[in-house]
Amino acid sequence: MFTGIIEELGEIVAVTPSGDGLRMTVGAPLAVSDAGHGDSIAVSGVCLTVVDRGEDWFAADVMKQTVDMSTLAGAAPGRRVNLERATTTGGRLGGHIVQGHIDGTGEVLDVRPGHQWQVLRIALPGHLAPLVVDKGSIAVDGVSLTVSAASVPDEETAWFEVSLIPETLTATTLGERAVGDRVNLETDILARHVQRLLAFAPTAGAVPEGGSR
Repeated sequence: MFTGIIEELGEIVAVTPSGDGLRMTVGAPLAVSDAGHGDSIAVSGVCLTVVDRGEDWFAADVMKQTVDMSTLAGAAPGRRVNLERATTTGGRLGGHIVQGHIDGTGEVLDVRPGHQWQVLRIALPGHLAPLVVDKGSIAVDGVSLTVSAASVPDEETAWFEVSLIPETLTATTLGERAVGDRVNLETDILARHVQRLLAFAPTAGAVPEGGSR
């Protein structure tokens, strides 16, 4: 479990094929300072398991499903990534509850600079649009953010906006994002549970199995 508060900017130093997935090595002095074999580290929002580590790096296996649905599909040495260690029991929840289980990717549609901030407009798959609400929480490349605007249901392209403060621009990779870039998205876990529950809700007026009116 994570909170979406990025602790360190790491760098991918090696990517090697591993079956139908890949093994990725990430330079991460802070993240590995207290990491052990089997620990979880979120890499740009994707929860990965430490399978090997050194003084300033760790290696993780990325399975095919994760490669296919995340920006790790194009991972290459030199790419900077957002890193967060799993939160500890009793730690502060500075962002929101983030699992590191992304829903898919979005595309940056617009970057609007302000005097001290920057607004990103990001397109997202239509099936995720109902899970994104104005002033709600979303994780973009692992960064906990507040939605500052969202598309209405009848728009052709579903989108949302986030406003980035100077700290976010410098402490994460989001300050480097440009139009056309793809980012990892994780919607609010509470919204996903509500959507799932509603999908199984009985039709109004229906009699539950074994029940009576």
